[in-house]
Amino acid sequence: MTKIVIVLKGYPRLSETFIAQELLGLERAGHELYLVSMRHPTDKKRHPVHDEIKAPVRYLPEYLHDEPWCVIRSWWKARRLPQYKRLRKAFLADLKRDWTRNRWRRFGQALVLAAEFPKDADWLHAHFIHTPGSVTLYASLVLDIGWSCSAHAKDIWTSPDWDLQAKLGQARFVVTCTRAGFDKLRSLSPYPARVHLSYHGLDLSRFASFAGTRPARDGTDAHDPVLLLSVGRAVEKKGYDILLAALALLPKTLAWRFVHIGGGEELSKLKAQAETLGLASRITWLGSRAQEEVLAQYRESDLFVLPCRIASDGDRDGLPNVLVEASSQGLACISTTVSGVPELLSDGVNGLLVPPEDAQALSGALAKAITDPELRLRLGAAAETRVRANFDHKSSIEELTQLFRAARGHS
Repeated sequence: MTKIVIVLKGYPRLSETFIAQELLGLERAGHELYLVSMRHPTDKKRHPVHDEIKAPVRYLPEYLHDEPWCVIRSWWKARRLPQYKRLRKAFLADLKRDWTRNRWRRFGQALVLAAEFPKDADWLHAHFIHTPGSVTLYASLVLDIGWSCSAHAKDIWTSPDWDLQAKLGQARFVVTCTRAGFDKLRSLSPYPARVHLSYHGLDLSRFASFAGTRPARDGTDAHDPVLLLSVGRAVEKKGYDILLAALALLPKTLAWRFVHIGGGEELSKLKAQAETLGLASRITWLGSRAQEEVLAQYRESDLFVLPCRIASDGDRDGLPNVLVEASSQGLACISTTVSGVPELLSDGVNGLLVPPEDAQALSGALAKAITDPELRLRLGAAAETRVRANFDHKSSIEELTQLFRAARGHS
């Protein structure tokens, strides 16, 4: 059996459980994988799924100046390969449009990947079409083997069109996880039929139905407040500043508590905002947590909220996996109409959706759900039904398996 080399931006990452779940699913489907990460891990915790993945991991030089001799040796080896001139031509064309250290870094990382490429591997696959896609494309050119890509969210919406078009023209196939991303990539691709929509889904064996009963809290008992939860990195696109503003607009007599799980560079700013708004005593910031702890929190909570927005640089979520996870536990969700969220949640049917950036509308939805436990129960049950019917990760693994088989058969 030949290996598929998977190129990742960083591994393992707590915020990318959907990738780890896919890797494990591919292994269980019979694929042999070799992981290549462009960055070393920074999270202090690991999800259990990471320990179940058997594939070895090779870390490329994160910064070329940290391992100069490795890069030079790799260049010396790669330049002797028959297709080196093809790589050089593509890189110089990209460099004319993107004269940055980042572009040189991807070229150097691709040289190392090519020089150390496993002899029993015959395919390259990138997770994220931006920088991992660049490294993978360059390596595929010099190695003269096929490659494919999974595109997600930020990588689609913050990459220049010329860069996306070049990769879409070279990759044998590209999969993406939202209709919005699918439509964008197809509009840019010279080969639209090579772009495929495939939702990540969940490993439902890890997210069994919640067998317990949630209390009928309605916000009237200060000693038993409604428990609000959000899971996500504290970054602009998650909209947590809007959420805090919305919480501050709730009636002062309404009893609630908010728990946030996740790291992120804006945590200190959000904590300061909570203090200014007089909310600090009602909020618990748990930081990063492993998957089993997150699952327990879903089951203890009454309402999940994630006010996604389009960030100032165009970054946005695709379909946040945490919304799928929360829904799998029958936990009612409030979110926004951004990107792929409406592909999971329909307002008033299996969740509540509001426009992004609208603290007033978000506060109204929060008040409605906090005071109506029967509504939460109905929305949560409908959301779980949708997830269990349409978001089983086995479907996406089967789709990927078929795409790999077809592409490798024609490479």
